[in-house]
Amino acid sequence: MSKDEIAVSQAPAGRPQTPLLDLVETPPDLRKLKPEQLRQLSDELRAEMIDAVSVTGGHLGAGLGVVELTVALHYVFDTPTDRLIWDVGHQAYPHKILTGRRDRIRTLRQGGGLSGFTKRSESVYDPFGAAHSSTSISAALGFAIANKLSGARGKAIAVIGDGAMSAGMAYEAMNNAREAGNRLIVILNDNEMSIAPPVGALSAYLTRIYSSNTFLEIRDAVRQLAKKALPDGLKKTAKRAESFARTLTTGGTLFEELGFYYVGPVDGHNVEQLVSVLEHVRDAAEGPCLIHCITQKGKGYSYAEAAADKYHGVTKFNVVTGEQSKAPAGPPSYTGVFAKALMAEAARDAKIVAITAAMPSGTGLDKFQAAYPHRTFDVGIAEQHAVTFAAGLAAQGYRPFCAIYSTFLQRAYDQVVHDVAIQNLPVRFAIDRAGLVGADGSTHAGSFDVTYLATLPNFVVMAAADEVELVHMVHTAALHDSGPIAVRYPRSEGIGLTLPAVPERLEIGKGRIVREGKSVAILSLGTRLGEALKAADVLDAKGLSTTVADLRFAKPLDEALIRRLCASHEVVVTVEEGAVGGLGAHVLTLASDSGLLDDGLKIRTLRLPDVFQEHDAPAKQYATAGLDAAGIVASVLGALRHNDVGAARA
Repeated sequence: MSKDEIAVSQAPAGRPQTPLLDLVETPPDLRKLKPEQLRQLSDELRAEMIDAVSVTGGHLGAGLGVVELTVALHYVFDTPTDRLIWDVGHQAYPHKILTGRRDRIRTLRQGGGLSGFTKRSESVYDPFGAAHSSTSISAALGFAIANKLSGARGKAIAVIGDGAMSAGMAYEAMNNAREAGNRLIVILNDNEMSIAPPVGALSAYLTRIYSSNTFLEIRDAVRQLAKKALPDGLKKTAKRAESFARTLTTGGTLFEELGFYYVGPVDGHNVEQLVSVLEHVRDAAEGPCLIHCITQKGKGYSYAEAAADKYHGVTKFNVVTGEQSKAPAGPPSYTGVFAKALMAEAARDAKIVAITAAMPSGTGLDKFQAAYPHRTFDVGIAEQHAVTFAAGLAAQGYRPFCAIYSTFLQRAYDQVVHDVAIQNLPVRFAIDRAGLVGADGSTHAGSFDVTYLATLPNFVVMAAADEVELVHMVHTAALHDSGPIAVRYPRSEGIGLTLPAVPERLEIGKGRIVREGKSVAILSLGTRLGEALKAADVLDAKGLSTTVADLRFAKPLDEALIRRLCASHEVVVTVEEGAVGGLGAHVLTLASDSGLLDDGLKIRTLRLPDVFQEHDAPAKQYATAGLDAAGIVASVLGALRHNDVGAARA
């Protein structure tokens, strides 16, 4: 263990000993402590967080890196009157512990427990929900301007990571920040790349001076002097001297040009220095301020320090050994199957390239990158750019695969419409995390992609029912040059099928019959096919002969197959892992346009409910949505007005 690492001493109950932390329920309790006690409090807070996440799993490294910063922010600022807004939210576990939620911290990401991100409905200390990146400065600017307009007390503090600073939205917000005056403070939590590392006492001393009122007043005086009626040569000299000195000492020219007072770099693990700097900035007379804070991801836990990527998000783990619990070996994940299939396509076709928006491991493209480093592009947290970049490649004859989570692709919808669909460019979208995602909850659920893509002319939208189908769909997408095409798949493991040695090119818009019956037809899209087949077993046992079809395509629909099944079955049920407006809406439109509804056909559309579902185990989420076998059976029996609907679900 490093000398800076906190020893996780165990109390009799197996919990770390935290005598100071035990005195802190909310930030007002924290502010009763003496400054010299904050180091110990930080150590205890870090130990508590490590122990809690070892029980629940979740995001570990980011939170460990901001322990001292969290303590200092709540100590200096009058939260919740001063609004503290965390970017992304997975760095907010220490914040949750200090803001009245310690007694529930071991329910993180569990059904009925605390969210893994900040959430307005959870606490008054969470003024803004955050799970997607790069929103904090825009939101904080809104809070700051609202207070300014109303004359209310309070500042707004945005804590944004350097990864989140790769998104254009952060700079769009900063470009407008002058309007907020000194009510806006931005903390740049730099845990990977630093402009100038804060080494030694001299750096700490200079940083304190740069953040002091005296320094700010001197700098303002120089600026005011440059504006006065001096000869042009002296004006320019004064301006250059001020800018040059500032650049030499801090490296903050970019932020200064955007209208911010730049302070830093600051050692983000020196809580005493942080308190001093934050107090100076809090009391500054004018202008928004950016504090460049250097932190280490995973700080204070040697295993997380040594492998920041491995300990960014963790399963349950042993605090002493760092060993994470492993689920029993099962089939490969859909993400892994996609990566393997794409590498096989790339081996056959030199025009295939892959694009990700800061999620190479999450999308499986880290494996592709290892094999094809010059054909892999990680553009950072910039989904809009990723899509239009892919469109440019496609326009030049390349075959780009843009691999983005369903929930993150939402951020680039205008680019999907304007730059891809209208121009009918053959961009291939690999949509990971389709459907419900369990512990990450509503912010990461892939609920809407079928709805927002299948409404677009020129688009082909596929959904893989299993891992074999995913291999076929990747191959189909690779060969599809006549327009945009998307394939969606979940984050889970496959069902254990043997992958094909030679993939099949699917006929666009053609589904398949998996099971033939006469009375009930279940039209499935995606991985609910297994539940549809289970439901068919139950229905057959009740004397209701059931057909199960895997439609494969949400767009274009297999109209001939759907018409035939609607004409020959009494009840038709659509099943999909998406929101209203998806497959079911398109099938209903087809049935209406074809006059099938005039013949008394009973159609039921099963889809995700029109709510943002809370985090829970995926199986429970789908059961709640009525998208398990019992829910499908209940829907069929309800359509037939059977008396045993309740019994079917039981």
